[in-house]
Amino acid sequence: MIEAMIAFVSCASREEAGRIAETLVQERLVACVNVVSSVESCYRWEGQLHWDSEWLLVIKTTAAAVDRVRQRVLEVHSYDLPEFIAFKIESGSTPYLEWIRDSVDT
Repeated sequence: MIEAMIAFVSCASREEAGRIAETLVQERLVACVNVVSSVESCYRWEGQLHWDSEWLLVIKTTAAAVDRVRQRVLEVHSYDLPEFIAFKIESGSTPYLEWIRDSVDT
């Protein structure tokens, strides 16, 4: 089985989401990034309850590259504590998983 991963990253604006997505794809750290608009986030930060509109990145990469993806997101993100949550893809279309593998420099 090809070891592919999906990661989630939330962003403050469309511009930031686009910049991060393009950076990750251009640097061949990921195969694809879906940019999902208008996500409403409720969270506690520094003792206060917050509601914010955010943009969600759905990132497809390989297990071998996921640590480099996380590091790059942390370098370019505007948040003090950016979300970066990654999951192994347990099952998927073999040709699609092969495309992910072939699109990422490992």
